[in-house]
Order: sequence, then C-alpha cells, then structure tokens
Amino acid sequence: MPVVSVLLQDATVLAAAGATTYTAVLATVALTSVLSRTPDRRRDARATLTILLRRRPPR
Repeated sequence: MPVVSVLLQDATVLAAAGATTYTAVLATVALTSVLSRTPDRRRDARATLTILLRRRPPR
C-alpha cells in the first residue's frame, strides 16, 4: 500500500501545481486585458481570456 499513497501524494502535488500555474496565467492575462496601452493588445488579451475560461463572447 505505500506505493499507492506515494503515487496519490505525487498526483495531488502535480494537480496543485497545475492549478496554481493556471491561476497565475489567468491573472496575468486579465491584468493585460485591463492595463495594456493599445486597444489591439487589450482586445487580444480579452480574446485569450475568453478562450482560457471557455466562455462565449458577448453578442
């Protein structure tokens, strides 16, 4: 049984690292969409944020 608990712990650490990385990327893109100087960059960042969040664009 020790092998299973070690694998479970490793999987948990990997999942937490992935979630933390994803959250950091979302925060960076969200800040870029708000703070960019050029409208093109803001539009691109908002489009990327829409893709990352899997939301539909507003109609």
